[in-house]
Amino acid sequence: MREKTHRFPPESYRGERRVAFTCCVADKKFLFTDASVVQAFIPFLRAAAEKNSCTVLIYCFMPDHLHVILRGDVPDADPRQTIIAFKQLSGFWLKQNRPNISWQKDFYDHIIRREEDLGSQIRYIAANPVRKGLVEDWHKYPHTGAIGVDLSAVIDGILTL
Repeated sequence: MREKTHRFPPESYRGERRVAFTCCVADKKFLFTDASVVQAFIPFLRAAAEKNSCTVLIYCFMPDHLHVILRGDVPDADPRQTIIAFKQLSGFWLKQNRPNISWQKDFYDHIIRREEDLGSQIRYIAANPVRKGLVEDWHKYPHTGAIGVDLSAVIDGILTL
């Protein structure tokens, strides 16, 4: 199997950028149906985001994958490195606590251009559990949130990013 190559060099992700990432669990194993795993992973995401000067505009832990939109908050912020660090931290936790489960190699990403509607992309991710039939209202899905911003305010259109 060939390793996925990213369209852009690492420096393209640095700075005050907004980037959407999807990280998949290897072999599509259901990892995030266990709330204790999600609760263990959120501090890893927070630590990686803080270290790389990013805000987590939304995260949504689906049963076998994670959606995240990060915003670089300063000129030397690094959303890509945030995801790499998060996967390293959480991968170590997996080896210690769930040795039969691992992340799929690499991740999918999308650099969100200025003209794109960030709010609609955040709402789309928040609605993912609804579309998959896991809940009827995104507010009721326990594994969706944000770090450094009020997700409900963003989705309800009160806060613009």
